[in-house]
Amino acid sequence: MPRNISLTPDLVALCERQVADPGPNSKFTPIEPAELDELSDKLLNELDDQELWLFAYGSLIWKPNFAFVDQLRGTIYGWHRAFCMEQTRWRGTPRQPGLMMALEQGGCCTGVAFRLPDGKRREHVRSLVGREITVREDVGMVRWSTVYTHTGTIRALVFWAGHKGEGISLKLPLDRVAWILARACGVAGSCASYLYQTVAKLEEFGIHDRNLWCLQELVAQEIRLLNTDKAS
Repeated sequence: MPRNISLTPDLVALCERQVADPGPNSKFTPIEPAELDELSDKLLNELDDQELWLFAYGSLIWKPNFAFVDQLRGTIYGWHRAFCMEQTRWRGTPRQPGLMMALEQGGCCTGVAFRLPDGKRREHVRSLVGREITVREDVGMVRWSTVYTHTGTIRALVFWAGHKGEGISLKLPLDRVAWILARACGVAGSCASYLYQTVAKLEEFGIHDRNLWCLQELVAQEIRLLNTDKAS
């Protein structure tokens, strides 16, 4: 039975606002289509003839935007969810950067593994890579990982694992993360919405991430405090 989430849709709605698109961050280099083709071929060569799986731990769970033929709850070891990627565009602005999730080293992470259709494997991988990797600096953030499921182990594609470089804030305390998520909003919506949808979908799958659960409570408190201050 899903638990009641403190971060309600009504609280999330208080964080939403119209934001002008500031455009791409000039500090990063846009990736060329040929480079995405090369990366896709490299990943497929590493997979050989195994089934094509994708491991989702955040937004891909509630917004997959790809066709799949099976889904399994699964766990990867040596990684855990963390809001560590600074965003100045999609869910933040240069003036009020947001934070998005990636996988940071250590611990474990339970999410959902999706099996993609057997046909057109290259097209599937190329589409995923094109969606997730938009700048050259992020090419190293996709890898294959072993996922443990109730039916055995599978090899799955994982994005945003071990992110390094500019705009990465590792091991931020939860209260600081909550402060940011309660305030940041970009052209794609608020960070509070991203957190809410992730926690809600994980609960539907029976996945309880203790850090995210604590974080959504802190963000709910922060939003209430913000709006109490505005009203006074």
